[in-house]
Amino acid sequence: MYISETKIVVRYAETDQMGIVHHSNYYIWFEQGRTDYIKESNMSYSDMEERGILMPLAESSCKYIQGAKYEDELIIKTWVSHLSPVKVVFNYSVIREKDQKEISKGSTVHAFVNKDLKIMNIKKTHSDIYEKLQTLM
Repeated sequence: MYISETKIVVRYAETDQMGIVHHSNYYIWFEQGRTDYIKESNMSYSDMEERGILMPLAESSCKYIQGAKYEDELIIKTWVSHLSPVKVVFNYSVIREKDQKEISKGSTVHAFVNKDLKIMNIKKTHSDIYEKLQTLM
């Protein structure tokens, strides 16, 4: 199983009054990890969209274990735990680099749909993309 790693440094604007990263930022980081994961399969979200494949979010979860703070250097580990012709499940682990402590973990579920937002079977319609994603599992 392939695990992508995305490095992020917490910006001041991402913290709240308590000096801890606001919870909403984790989903932004998950998206960056997911984008990097797909790029590492030699395609991009833009490539997929140009070919008529959209990936709307169907479900998300995040467990906050410990807060990140301003200037913390983080690693977002991203991997696919489930791939079917109609959906994909991405998993994430947010690691604070200095002590290698997992501070958060989560997942997102995405459907494969066409531009009319109808579920599509990408194994049938875009077998090359399905195979690229499958090789990373």
